[in-house]
Amino acid sequence: MNVPPVLTADAPPPLSNQTKKSGFLRNAIAGLLSLCLIVFLADGAVSLADDSMGLLFGVHPFTVIRWLVFFLATLLAILVYCLMGLTPMVPKRLFLPVTLFGVAAPLAVFPCLIYFYNQLPLVAFGLSLGQVILGLAILYWLQGGFKFRWPLVAEAKLGAKRFSWLNLISFLLLNLFVFFPALIAYLGLCASLAVGHFSDGFLALRTGGLTVQVRKYVRADGKTIELVPMAHIGDAAFYKKLTKSFPTNSLILMEGVSDNKNLLTNKISYKRMASALGLSEQHEEFKPSPIQMVRADVDVEQFTTNTIGILNLIMGIHAKGLNPETVQTLLQFSPSPEVQVELFDDLLTKRNQHLLAEIDDRLTESKMLIVPWGAAHMPGLAKEIQKMGFQFKETQNYTVIRFHGTGK
Repeated sequence: MNVPPVLTADAPPPLSNQTKKSGFLRNAIAGLLSLCLIVFLADGAVSLADDSMGLLFGVHPFTVIRWLVFFLATLLAILVYCLMGLTPMVPKRLFLPVTLFGVAAPLAVFPCLIYFYNQLPLVAFGLSLGQVILGLAILYWLQGGFKFRWPLVAEAKLGAKRFSWLNLISFLLLNLFVFFPALIAYLGLCASLAVGHFSDGFLALRTGGLTVQVRKYVRADGKTIELVPMAHIGDAAFYKKLTKSFPTNSLILMEGVSDNKNLLTNKISYKRMASALGLSEQHEEFKPSPIQMVRADVDVEQFTTNTIGILNLIMGIHAKGLNPETVQTLLQFSPSPEVQVELFDDLLTKRNQHLLAEIDDRLTESKMLIVPWGAAHMPGLAKEIQKMGFQFKETQNYTVIRFHGTGK
C-alpha cells in the first residue's frame, strides 16, 4: 500500500534582533503612554477633589498631594511631548491634548484673572472637571469602554513607523513657527488686556509701545482738571513733550512722598531699572515750571510699619542688587498677614484722599489743575472728581515707552 508521506510541522523561524528591539520599543512606549494617562487622570481627580472642598467649604486639604501629582504629571507630559517629535508611534490626536493641557489650562485662566478674579475657585473647579472628563474620554476610546486592561494603550493603537524625518521636521517647524509665536502673541494680548482693564484705559500696551491717555475734566463753573498718568521711567521725549503741553496759567499738583524723619533707609530710585532698559527717570526729565508746582503728596510717616519695611526692602535690593546680604534680608523679612491690605491702603487710598483734599483747596486758587501722578492712582481719582461735578471732555495720548525692533 502506498502510505502518504508524513507532514512535519516546520519550526517557527527565530526572531531577529531587529524584531526583538522593535517589540521592546513598542512595549516601552505603550507602557509610558499608559502611565502618562493614569497620572493625568490622577492629577485631575485630586485637583477636582481639592477644588470641590475649596468651593464648598473654603478649605484645600489635598494641596500637598495635588502639587506632587501635578509635578509628576508635568514631567511625563514633557517626556511624551518630546517623544511625539522623535517617533510617529505616539498617537498625537489622543496625547496632544493630554500633554498640552498643563499649558493650556493656566493660559485659559489669565483672562479670568483679569475680568473674573472673584470667580477663580469656580474657574479652577471647571478646569479640574474638564481634565477628568478629557482623561476618561481618552481612556474610554482606548479601552472600548470603561474597562481596565494593562497597558491602557494597546500596541495596536501605536503607529507603525519607529522614526520618520518628516514627522521630526514637521514637529520642530510647528513648534518654532506656530505654537511658540501663538503663545507669545496670546501672552501679549493678555498683558494688553490686563493693562487696559486695571488702569481703566489710562494705560495702553500696544505692539509699538506703552501709551498713556491724558483726560481733561471740566466743571460747570469753568474749572478744569487734567489727569496725567505718569510712569517712573520712560523715554526722555515723553517727559519733555508732556511738560510743554501744560498751560502757563495752570497749577501742577506734584506727586512725591516726603521723608521728613528719614524713615527710609534707601532713597526711592529707579536708576538701575532705567539704565538697564535704556530709559530715563521721571525726576531727571520731567521738569515743569517751579512757579506752577505744588507738592500734593503725603509723608512716609503716615505709612504703617509694614509698608515702610517693604519699601526699605525693595529699594535696598534695587540699590545694591541681589547679593548674599540682600537675599538674607529678603528671607528674614516676615510681615504680618494684613500687609497686602495695608500696602494698598498706604500707597493708593491714603495718598488719593490727601490729593483730593489738595484739589478741593487749590481750585479756589487756579482755574486749571494738572495732576501728573502714577497711572495706578488715575481710576480712583477720575471717579472722585466726577463726584465733585467734573465732566469728562477730551483725551490726548502720549507714548511713554517705544518698543524698537533693534537697539535698546
